[in-house]
Amino acid sequence: MEKVKGAMTALITPFKDGKLDEERYAQLIQRQIDNAIDAVVPVGTTGESATLSHDEHKRCIQIAVEVCKGTGTKVMAGAGSNATHEAIDLAKFAQEAGADAILSVTPYYNKPTQEGLYQHYRAIAESVDIGVVLYNVPGRTGVDLKPETVFRLFDEVENIYGIKEATGSIERTVELLAKRPELYAISGDDAINYPIIADGGMGVISVTANLLPDKIAMLVHAGLAGQFDTAKMINDELYEINKALFCESNPIPIKAAMYLAGLLESLEYRLPLVPPSDEHMELLKKILQKYEVVQ
Repeated sequence: MEKVKGAMTALITPFKDGKLDEERYAQLIQRQIDNAIDAVVPVGTTGESATLSHDEHKRCIQIAVEVCKGTGTKVMAGAGSNATHEAIDLAKFAQEAGADAILSVTPYYNKPTQEGLYQHYRAIAESVDIGVVLYNVPGRTGVDLKPETVFRLFDEVENIYGIKEATGSIERTVELLAKRPELYAISGDDAINYPIIADGGMGVISVTANLLPDKIAMLVHAGLAGQFDTAKMINDELYEINKALFCESNPIPIKAAMYLAGLLESLEYRLPLVPPSDEHMELLKKILQKYEVVQ
């Protein structure tokens, strides 16, 4: 079992005339590879997985694996659902397709108990042999995967090795690593990438990396090498864009920023997501002038 870590990108999903734009998707993944990203993460929250069909979801995983094959860039496939049997199906598909690991978000809307979360994740992990990273983002799912449940899963299920921490709380990361230093804590909030790595985190799953993969790769690689001054400098440099990319619900701003930067031919979302307000488009235009976006 490989423990995927480092600079990882929560990929957006490009659409063209309402359909998955496979050619553009492959190009965007190749751009990540070319800019030293360690792993791509297809069909997570940023990839609008909640509004993709299962066939589209699986196709995104296939494309990521195809493009990354033979490179040093790994694939951590999104394999989450609020129905355990659906998450298991996606996890098995990801393994069969050649993904190196899976990322599984806490079940949304139905608000399971901690015991329900434990049983959910155990069932998913036991259905595959590849590594499993938990994904806790209570602000979006309505449920918080508590540290005690994380520890139970980490201690009892061999291939659960890490967690994408997106509570926005540094204290939560400190607690997790103080009690389980072997756990791979991965930042899910770009604004605090540096503090999480400095506390012992093993990488980031970044929204900003869709736009600035070179900067995110440099930040993470510096931090993991113990070059904390460099990592902090880059994190501080990115603060303004990190903040702007969450001026509306993710992935609305990041797709708009990529469109403005010429990385997307068209700006398309799946309803109920819509383009950002005029005010926020102007904000993104203004902030983008401060950064060099490599094509």
